[in-house]
Amino acid sequence: MIKNYFKTALRSLLNNKVFSLINIAGLAIGTICCLYIIAYVTDQYSYDRHHRQVADIYRVNSLLGITSGESEKASCSPPIGPAMKLELPEVLEYTRVVPTERLGAKQHLLHYQDKSLYEKAAVYADSTFFNVFTYHFVYGDNRHALDAPYTVVLKKSLSDKLFGETNPVGKVIEIDNAYGRHGFKVTGVVDDRLGKSHIQSAIFMAMNSGGMGSVTYNSTSWAAYNYVATYVKLHHGAAAAALERKLPAFLQLHGAAQLKEMGMKKELHLQPVTSIHTTGGYDNELSKTVSSTFLKMLLLIAVLIQVIACINFMNLTTARASRRAKEVGVRKIIGAGMNDLVKQFLGESLLLSLVAMLLALPVLALVRPFLNAVTRADISMSFMADYRFVLLLLGITIITGLLAGSYPAFYLSAFKPINTIKGQLNNHISAAGIRRLLVVFQFVLSIVFISAIVVIYFQLSYIRHKDLGFEKQQRLVFNFYTDDSKGRIPAFMNDLQQLSEVKSATMADNYPGQVISKDWPYYLEGKDPASSNDVAFIFSDENFAKTMGIRLLSGRDFRAGDSGRALVNEAFCKVLGLDPLTAVGKRLYPKDYQGEPGNFLEIAGVLKDFNYTSLHTEVKPFMLRYQPEYGKDIVVVSTSSVDYSGLLDKVAAIWQRDFPTVPFTYSFLDEDVQRQYETETTLSGIINLFTFIAIFLSCLGLFGLSVFDTEQRRKEIGIRKVLGASMSGLVMLLSKDFLKLIGISFVIALPFAWWIMSRWLDAFPYRVSLSWWMFALAGAGALLIAFGTISFQAIKGALANPINNIKAE
Repeated sequence: MIKNYFKTALRSLLNNKVFSLINIAGLAIGTICCLYIIAYVTDQYSYDRHHRQVADIYRVNSLLGITSGESEKASCSPPIGPAMKLELPEVLEYTRVVPTERLGAKQHLLHYQDKSLYEKAAVYADSTFFNVFTYHFVYGDNRHALDAPYTVVLKKSLSDKLFGETNPVGKVIEIDNAYGRHGFKVTGVVDDRLGKSHIQSAIFMAMNSGGMGSVTYNSTSWAAYNYVATYVKLHHGAAAAALERKLPAFLQLHGAAQLKEMGMKKELHLQPVTSIHTTGGYDNELSKTVSSTFLKMLLLIAVLIQVIACINFMNLTTARASRRAKEVGVRKIIGAGMNDLVKQFLGESLLLSLVAMLLALPVLALVRPFLNAVTRADISMSFMADYRFVLLLLGITIITGLLAGSYPAFYLSAFKPINTIKGQLNNHISAAGIRRLLVVFQFVLSIVFISAIVVIYFQLSYIRHKDLGFEKQQRLVFNFYTDDSKGRIPAFMNDLQQLSEVKSATMADNYPGQVISKDWPYYLEGKDPASSNDVAFIFSDENFAKTMGIRLLSGRDFRAGDSGRALVNEAFCKVLGLDPLTAVGKRLYPKDYQGEPGNFLEIAGVLKDFNYTSLHTEVKPFMLRYQPEYGKDIVVVSTSSVDYSGLLDKVAAIWQRDFPTVPFTYSFLDEDVQRQYETETTLSGIINLFTFIAIFLSCLGLFGLSVFDTEQRRKEIGIRKVLGASMSGLVMLLSKDFLKLIGISFVIALPFAWWIMSRWLDAFPYRVSLSWWMFALAGAGALLIAFGTISFQAIKGALANPINNIKAE
């Protein structure tokens, strides 16, 4: 019986090559998208799941309350982790991690024999790090790898660059950074073989290795220095909720006095380590996270694309029902029951689904690099070796086959044998109605996707062209990562300013478009220190505002020797209760953790608000502090050159003279600023790709229906043509019913698209306003695409010889 079903199904596919090809292509494309998205989402959720006893590992997050608002950080103060292990019985072990970038060492120049290279991804870690987290050690011992000061564990990719394929354990490398040049003994090499981690570092240095690492290691501040990522591993079976309930009293016992002196409120919360990569919204994350909402949206897109492909199958199969009606009638007369026919037609759809799956796998392997480029991911085909993936493939094949074939199977098997042999199909009208409904559903989804493309495009365009309050064009940025090179920055700047293309240059410890890690609470002279407000700041020289094109509202810019003066922005004046036009000359006092006022800062001028961080956040209190002698490692140059290649050649020659042992590196400020929106750019690429696929699948089905409709009406077309109908009239006749469906789709899709994109734009304090024409553009686009699809077949039908159409039987 099964063999007979298979033969019948295969014969049906071969006898209807065009429709079979459309169905297989649609199901294969849908399956490729579905498989890749599932692999991508699975990969994102796989982070940190390989650690031993992972269900017992938590990160300690801080909710900080200050006068100007609340901040939720993926970090806390240094002594919290050690004290939790010492005093709370649920805690088996703790470890602390600090990216060196937060501590002023943004990159590290590594030396071994005659090899030198830069590496940015570095962290300080406690000796207990590899007791909490599980890494695969290619070389070395995980138990004591970071016990001693000035020891280091390297990632294999970095180790291979320095040592080749040899075992480097016991060898000493020199690491040159903001804290000087020190020798570090290599105690281990690790790789990602076990799985991915949110702690994405190539260098793991013992925290008690001097510099700010040792400062952090020895800190006793329970209120300040909230930059330390702290993790605890609980005893197996210990309840995290019960432990979290103890944290308020624990923090009150140790930090109440310091928090009161600083005018801060603080709460501690536990977060499962497995949820870190897929949970956003925290400051001080160690790596980029991905929103779980975004991942769920991708899964929904995968399902919808697969449904669109299944709808094509349903539509084309039911539309061609009349071709198989007599077959159904004959089979029923010779004894086939309804169940037999349902099995036969479901078998055909399952066979199509299987063929589509077998076609999808090699095509997915071919297009995977392109899909990875769009999603900025690194999805390999290794997931195919997992038995769970094989089960997933089988499940998708069966579900797709049953979903695609269910309605056609029951529709075809319900025909009455006598009527079908006579050519009377009672179900024809209801089937046409179902087909129209399914076409509307397809294009509702397509119009929503197109609307998303339009809105995201205009939002990204708005971000690119919005006046940020500073000039980002024609600005070169140079970073100096070693202590030795910083001492030669003034000479480098003097040499640069001799170039005719250089308008001005400034030296600072940060610049707009980067995370500003320095902040401190300040209060106005004569006010209660408890009224202090947290303010982010950058140390700079007297040329920063001029070079960056930041405008002054009142007062003056810095001058050489302006020690103890600051430029504040409008937002800071607002929280201080100052009028920006009369704030000049006012004094600000820092609030340190002992509660004693330090040296005051005098306001020299007020800056017009500018977006020193991304447009995801509103402008917050900010100030520039004049302090040219304080560890600045960045030079920003304003240029007037249009020949950047020539200018960079000149700068490279100066660099080689001033920094002969340091690799020449630079960046463009506008590109640095734009990198803040990588998530939105990636989302745009993903939406563009899958919208194109959804539209293509919808049009593929529409094309198949238009082919069928034209065939069904060929005699009518021939008669109308003989009676004088024009080609344009015939094209509109064959197209209007489908175009009406697109119009209905637009009306239904509009409120959904408006609501979805409104919710997406809510994440941006600075955003475009939704307008009717954006959605009208999406509707017009869908209409034109659909008309182009239909008109091809309509024109072909209208051009056919009417005599052949009329006499054909």
